[in-house]
Parts: sequence; C-alpha cells; structure tokens
Amino acid sequence: MESNKGMVGMALGSWLVAFAGGTLAGTLAWVLFGWSFLQGAFLGAVVFLVAGVLVSWVMTRPLPRPGEVKINPPTPAAKASATKAAPINVAPAPTAAQVKPTARLAGEEELASRKGDWKYEKEAAPAPAPKKKAAPKKAPAKKAAPKAAAAPDGRPAYLSDAPTGTADDLKKISGVGPKLEQTLNELGVWHFEQVAQFKKKDIAWVDERLRFKGRIERDDWVGQAKALANAKD
Repeated sequence: MESNKGMVGMALGSWLVAFAGGTLAGTLAWVLFGWSFLQGAFLGAVVFLVAGVLVSWVMTRPLPRPGEVKINPPTPAAKASATKAAPINVAPAPTAAQVKPTARLAGEEELASRKGDWKYEKEAAPAPAPKKKAAPKKAPAKKAAPKAAAAPDGRPAYLSDAPTGTADDLKKISGVGPKLEQTLNELGVWHFEQVAQFKKKDIAWVDERLRFKGRIERDDWVGQAKALANAKD
C-alpha cells in the first residue's frame, strides 16, 4: 500500500511540474515573443503533455528488486593470471673488464708514438665596445614673452581692435544678436577663443558696457564659446 501511495504521489508531482512548465512556456511566448493568447495556450498544452509523460515515466519507473541483479565474482584462475606475470629475463650488461680486443690494428703503435701533450689556450678577452658619444646638450628653452599689460581702462590684453584673420560669427552664441555682436566687436571681442578666456574680472568689464547686464553668466557664454572653438578646430 505504501509503495502504491508513493507511486501515485510521484505521478501527481510529475504532472504538477509539467503543468507549471507548460504555463511558464505559454506565458513567456505570449508576453515576450508577442504570440496571441491561443498560440501561447497551445504551446503550453504541448509542453504540459510532453513534459508530463517524460517526467512521470522517469519518476515512476520501478527499480529492480533485491536479488534481480547478479554480479558474477571473478574465478580463481582469472585472479591468478591477473596477479602473476611471466618473469622477464634481462641479460646483465658486459663490464669493461670483459671486453678485450682480439688483435692489434695496423698502425696502432705508430699512432701511439705520435701522441703529445695538448694545451688549450684561453680565449682572448673581447675588445671593449666603443663608448657612445654623449648626445649634444639641448639649447635652453627660450623664455616666454611677457604677456601684454591690460589697457588703462581695464580692457583685457587679449582683446584687440581688429580680428586676427576672419572674425567668428559671435551670433552662434545663444543670447548674442546682431547689435550685441557689433558692441562686442567695438570692445575688441572678435573670436570664440577670446570669449572662452573670460575670467570674472573680464566678465565684469564687458558686462558694464552691455545693455543687458548679467547675460554673460546667465547664458554661459564662456562654455558655449569653448564648445564652438573646439568645433572650429
């Protein structure tokens, strides 16, 4: 009775596992892969049936009863043949005393009389490698030219009355219109690089001469000018 109850329980457990697998497969196909509900339900049913049959067959397969499996012990003759091996006879190596020449070779005595004392001379030491010439000393770097002093009215030294080459389109900076660009040119601002160099004192000097004060920091002219200068390069 207990064995039958165990088999029934295992079968029910197998079908429950198959049901869970089929439900999961159908849900994934429906949600993740965009299948319709009927397609997902059909896939879940197929997975449920196949998995239920396989799992229940594996789990409820009867084990062999005691005494059904027999193992034949090895015979004494096989044990003896496995443990005993035929001895291997190894002939002893001939010693130096047992080897004797049968007859003298022709000219052996003449060769023996020509023997002399040989000496090996030491090899001469290799010549020292030529020394490398010292690299010429580099000329001292020229000192940088001193920066130009600011104008008496406080105008930054890097602002100029005329552009260096072609003037940049300062209207690309957000908040700068045609009139404001003309005002900046009159103050000596022609290029994005000049705006990118603005320090607090420079911003204060330019801001005093603009109609709308505080626009330089509010619109972040310095950050915009740096980006435009890098894009121009």
